[in-house]
Amino acid sequence: MKLGKVEFCHFLQILALFLCLSGMNQAELSRSRSKPYFQSGRTRTKRSWVWNQFFVLEEYMGTDPLYVGKLHSDVDKGDGSIKYILSGEGASSIFIIDENTGDIHATKRLDREEQAYYTLRAQALDRLTNKPVEPESEFVIKIQDINDNEPKFLDGPYTAGVPEMSPVGTSVVQVTATDADDPTYGNSARVVYSILQGQPYFSVEPKTGVIKTALPNMDREAKDQYLLVIQAKDMVGQNGGLSGTTSVTVTLTDVNDNPPRFPRRSYQYNVPESLPVASVVARIKAADADVGPNAEMEYKIVDGDGLGVFKISVDKDTQEGIITIQKELDFEAKTSYTLRIEAANMNVDPRFLSLGPFSDMTTVKIIVEDVDEPPVFTSRLYSMVVSEAAKVGTIIGTVAAHDPDASNSPVRYSIDRNTDLERYFNIDANSGVITTAKSLDRETNAVHNITVLAMESQNPAQIGRGYVAITILDINDNAPEFAMEYETTVCENAQPGQV
Repeated sequence: MKLGKVEFCHFLQILALFLCLSGMNQAELSRSRSKPYFQSGRTRTKRSWVWNQFFVLEEYMGTDPLYVGKLHSDVDKGDGSIKYILSGEGASSIFIIDENTGDIHATKRLDREEQAYYTLRAQALDRLTNKPVEPESEFVIKIQDINDNEPKFLDGPYTAGVPEMSPVGTSVVQVTATDADDPTYGNSARVVYSILQGQPYFSVEPKTGVIKTALPNMDREAKDQYLLVIQAKDMVGQNGGLSGTTSVTVTLTDVNDNPPRFPRRSYQYNVPESLPVASVVARIKAADADVGPNAEMEYKIVDGDGLGVFKISVDKDTQEGIITIQKELDFEAKTSYTLRIEAANMNVDPRFLSLGPFSDMTTVKIIVEDVDEPPVFTSRLYSMVVSEAAKVGTIIGTVAAHDPDASNSPVRYSIDRNTDLERYFNIDANSGVITTAKSLDRETNAVHNITVLAMESQNPAQIGRGYVAITILDINDNAPEFAMEYETTVCENAQPGQV
């Protein structure tokens, strides 16, 4: 006949109760045969009752009080002259005794996990005199365990990590289930572990609960997290045992098993020649499926004709190679540069060198674009001199500027009148010759600093600036002058030569 879990538990309770009662009846029979010896003075007598231990099955679900056992003294002749008294733990509240027969019953459902045993004292009294006819005796009622507690994972759910590509059998984490049942009695608390979810990637040792890898070459880049369900079953895993489960989240941690690789064998970028020094020309990145320190890279220019013109550094956040300008670009001098760039992992794992090399090369071509630049003067500063006596129209000097572009557009000159408000000077628009436009006076202004503008004829928006310092030379054109009119007095009797 097939039994369900509840029916099976009831069957075990009845069986255990039967065995307990059978054992107690045997003990009771043996005790009833002992002959009492009464104590007289200092003469010792053999005790007529000795109580050791009763057994009660926990979780009894019957409607009637549960029979525990029977107290009986050899003095009791069955005529009602003896009454039995029970005291100690649970007396009256949990355990009651029939004072006439000595039968003990439990009135409440007992749980071994709450209290495993009770210590009580028994006494037999003469009903008429209320005096003891036996010495008081102590005995124990032990609660017999049944399998009524499933295993529990008190520390679950679990999280753990294991390096990717770990060999089979690598320990991941140990799970532990506890069972509140009696570990010293039967198999109620003997637990075995099994894996319900997570195969074939992981396994669990049945006795220890140690979870291990079960497949080789598990790749984090393919799948980085697994959810396992672990079961713990008591009764050594046999049918009818109780079970509990927990979840284990296993994360594959990264190892450096992926070399960096450039997505393209070559790159090309166009850069205007006017880009300032230290400007970013391009960002390139070698792809690496690893993360964290295993994906850290360094870049360097290993070859090419732009070694002194460009440099490359790494962006620590994005792991990109940043190409910047070190020198000014000039389309008219050089129109393109070619760089050979290497990317290499900084932290290489020797175990995976066979998957390498852990570096890669690419070519970067930089095209310099022509920019319509303003005219450039032959000198940053022109110094000229002229006498203050020079007549209007006197030539002071000449400035020269040219268009640096390949088109070499003609240049026209003019003076920035904000630097020559009095219009002392003129400049020939075509030749760049500077002449006087007014009489000069060194005593009024000894040096004139003017700005000359050079404008492309084909593109007037392109304007270059030159700076001219004109020093005025002095001539003797001013008579001496007293700073003030003097007035003094002298005595009439002053001697010759007196100041």
